[in-house]
Amino acid sequence: MAKKIGVTMEVGNDGVAVITISNPPVNSLASPIISGLKEKFQDANQRTDVKAIVLIGNGGRFSGGFDINVFQQVHKTGDISLMPEVSVELVCNLMEDSRKPVVAAVEGLALGGGLELAMACHARVAAPKAQLGLPELTLGVIPGFGGTQRLPRLVGLAKATDMILLSKSILSEEGQKLGLIDALVPPGDLLSTSRKWALDIAEGRKPFLRSLHRTDKIGSLSEARAILKNSRQLAKKIAPNMPQHHACIEVIEEGIIHGGYSGVLKEAEVFKQLVMSDTAKALVHVFFAQRATSKVPNVTDAGLKPRPMKKVAVIGGGLMGSGIATALLLSNRRVVLKEINSEYLLKGTKSVEANLKSMVSRGKLTQDKAGKALSLLKGVLDYTEFKDVDMVIEAVIENIQLKQKIFKEIEEVCPSHCILASNTSTIDLDVIGEKTNSKDRIVGAHFFSPAHIMTLLEIVRSKNTSAQAILDLMALGKAIKKVPVVVGNCIGFAVNRTFFPYTEAAHMLVNLGVDLFRVDSVITSFGLPLGPFQLGDLAGHGIGIAVKDIYDKAYGDRVFSSPLTELLLKSGRNGKINGRGYYIYEKGSKPKPDSSVISVVEESRKLTNIMPGGKPISVTDKEIVEMILFPVVNEACRVLDEGVVIRASDLDIASVLGMSFPSYRGGIVFWADTVGAKYIYERLKRLSETYGGFFKPSRYLEERAMKGMLLSEPSSSRSRL
Repeated sequence: MAKKIGVTMEVGNDGVAVITISNPPVNSLASPIISGLKEKFQDANQRTDVKAIVLIGNGGRFSGGFDINVFQQVHKTGDISLMPEVSVELVCNLMEDSRKPVVAAVEGLALGGGLELAMACHARVAAPKAQLGLPELTLGVIPGFGGTQRLPRLVGLAKATDMILLSKSILSEEGQKLGLIDALVPPGDLLSTSRKWALDIAEGRKPFLRSLHRTDKIGSLSEARAILKNSRQLAKKIAPNMPQHHACIEVIEEGIIHGGYSGVLKEAEVFKQLVMSDTAKALVHVFFAQRATSKVPNVTDAGLKPRPMKKVAVIGGGLMGSGIATALLLSNRRVVLKEINSEYLLKGTKSVEANLKSMVSRGKLTQDKAGKALSLLKGVLDYTEFKDVDMVIEAVIENIQLKQKIFKEIEEVCPSHCILASNTSTIDLDVIGEKTNSKDRIVGAHFFSPAHIMTLLEIVRSKNTSAQAILDLMALGKAIKKVPVVVGNCIGFAVNRTFFPYTEAAHMLVNLGVDLFRVDSVITSFGLPLGPFQLGDLAGHGIGIAVKDIYDKAYGDRVFSSPLTELLLKSGRNGKINGRGYYIYEKGSKPKPDSSVISVVEESRKLTNIMPGGKPISVTDKEIVEMILFPVVNEACRVLDEGVVIRASDLDIASVLGMSFPSYRGGIVFWADTVGAKYIYERLKRLSETYGGFFKPSRYLEERAMKGMLLSEPSSSRSRL
């Protein structure tokens, strides 16, 4: 089989041409592969010694789909002609309409464009457990090589729309039941069976079926319309702010009403429009932003190798500690969980058990694996077990003296190679490690709650942290299925610092007379899962007060002082934790806005007394979004200016994974650049003239706006990291 990148063709004595795609690791369909396929199919169709054709992928994988790097190039250059012509030229003309039968030999995976090529073949033979799917909508586009037309004709309309809209893949076993796969054979027999199948079609022993011309699974027009109506409702629910789901349904409908080929032409046209949409640009940006986080200058390029982290200790079994322990156990790490007394320890281990149980009940974990994970946990009340740990993660309450005491103790009892990590979300690492002599081993491991579910891990380095410690924690982060983002040491690090104005701005709006439930509703319509007030309820208002004090001290010149949270606590509303905050929380039902909280809000408004002329301000939904998110962009500018992150895209992926900022808007900096630095600067300037220093534009934002530069462009002077 071919090893180098490209497409090869070998014609056997049986008259079967085997065309092989080689582009490791997943045989993605880059431009040279597409040209190679065109050339080989043309050749096979013309050669008189070729009776039939088999298409296969090298190295046990059919194809992972179209090469996403091409999208990135198109977005950088704005040149849509970089997209190769595939759907009609290759898929319809050379493959499906070939006079010689073509059989796809599918193993490992056939995703996106890979599955689309397979569906254009006249039969599909697959090995067990091959993954099949069309995940294009996750990148803001639709299938572009005929997938919207052929999948419904092979598996039925309801199943096809479900697979495409939800980007749901299936295994070849299910594929066979649905009719997508014609035969399932052991990997060792895949090629020989496919060759025989292709010859059987050529010699009339098996039917010569063109997927695009089939109608047996489409049903009547009225049935199809009913299914598409349901699909439109699903699209509205799962993707209210995105164009690709609705566009996809339109294209599928076109093919049902006017025939498959008409649908293929419409698909190609819509695909090109969507590639250039803001949504596709944002989602492709997020895709690459996530990959870029694994490159850290002077760490990942320093010739170091990560050391194995076989045994990890977690100090503190509360919400964070038990979540971190769960994440570690799920990746087969031995975990020592330390607490201060047996009551707390029992509570901590029970939380870990509950986390695993809930994953089993949601079908995310087998009972067997949950049992295995739990057997790796050891609860302790002293440091005896710490003598051979590779890493300690401290996850106790945010108390400086307590953390300093713990770090002094673990430095003495742990081996000299052991990494000493803190899960602090606000306290300066240098202060935590002040009383130790091992400052090069001290690093921040800031998980987001719940730690076994949220995928972001902020790795915080101080000026003393060694490259080895960073590399080790990055490797551990990846092993426990997190996305590690390396950030600099400051109050709130990257994500919490960037988003602290989110709550403050919301409080300001409410004190200016805007309805708090309207604020939440406008922000969730924008695409965040929770508005600022429901988020406050979820975190707990006790924590809110403690954190606010820390931010007030650090960033006092740009905070808004609101008594609202204190008044809430006084009225016995701690948030979700005790069932009442701004919303009422009852088991088994959705949070309900609590209208009686209005009296607390009124009291806060009296105390702040900032309503112009004592009357509520009148704002549009767009103004609410701007007044809440532009201060966040402003703080992101300071984070960029101070070099707290290595690159702007790190802050984008961190905002998507840590704050659930909508990925289809590309992250906080990317979104700001689509809005435009100049517009944001002018809005903030006007707002600061009306409402004071909280909205004052940062120097970085002002400079970028004046020079017409993107906020994300690297500046030459930055480098705290």
